[in-house]
Amino acid sequence: MIVVVEYHDRMTTKERLSATVDADLLAAGAAAVAAGRAESLSAWVNDALRRQAEHEQGLAALDEAISAYEAEYGEITAEDIERANEHVRRHAIHVRGRAEPGVA
Repeated sequence: MIVVVEYHDRMTTKERLSATVDADLLAAGAAAVAAGRAESLSAWVNDALRRQAEHEQGLAALDEAISAYEAEYGEITAEDIERANEHVRRHAIHVRGRAEPGVA
């Protein structure tokens, strides 16, 4: 019998880690394992580290995009941001609750 194992991008070599963790976070991880939302505490921590790495990569990509935009069109000002926010508020579709007073 031949067993073929496919390796995906996320499959990497594991390394042992010793870390100090806040007690409430450790309890949250243990609760996730007990509730079946995580295979193990190590898997839960791995998922959290992966999300943080992806978050930081996203922020770096956003920073690059903003820098490229500003290099071509000039610095984004506080007034530009307020104008964009006002546009979004005016054109928002409210699916729950009530719209802000004075906003259609």
